[in-house]
Amino acid sequence: MARPCSKQLRRSEMAKYFVNPEPCLIGMEACGSSHYWARKLAEFGHTVKLMSPQFVEPYVKTNKHDRANAEAICEAVTRPDMRFVPIRNVEQQAMLSVHRARQGFVKARAAQANQIRGLLSEFGIVIPQGIQSISKRIPGILEDAENGLPEIMRRLLERLNDHLRELDRQVNELEWQIKLWHKESEASLED
Repeated sequence: MARPCSKQLRRSEMAKYFVNPEPCLIGMEACGSSHYWARKLAEFGHTVKLMSPQFVEPYVKTNKHDRANAEAICEAVTRPDMRFVPIRNVEQQAMLSVHRARQGFVKARAAQANQIRGLLSEFGIVIPQGIQSISKRIPGILEDAENGLPEIMRRLLERLNDHLRELDRQVNELEWQIKLWHKESEASLED
């Protein structure tokens, strides 16, 4: 019979607590640090099952609090039709981090491009959307002495364009790293 652990533990006490007990089934919601703890607890001989919180929620019987959530996890983990989240190994988790970092750079790059376009529009200079449009147009805008841009704006535009190019470089470098990992890694085949 599955039952929740009633002992409250600090993060620093978790590993020590689970190293000694008899191996058992441990259910957890898939959330921040859950893959780390799943790997760690599996090292101690426990069977660890991760579940998406949306699949645990139907088993919560009362208002959501830690105890009710723990009971719901215990109920959900024993259901034969429960869909579990595969536990990522360290290499897969690292590559997911690369994907997330790339996603952040893509978002920052789009924001930087939009800022450049917005600032230039205030001087009557319109650039179509797209990173390539900006990259192609900026050198000409900086060289054009007749476009009415003050020197302080030209220096700012150079700085913003340098930042945009750096973000683009980061995105491209991480894309290359991701492709290489998928090509060479056995962990990629496990996805």
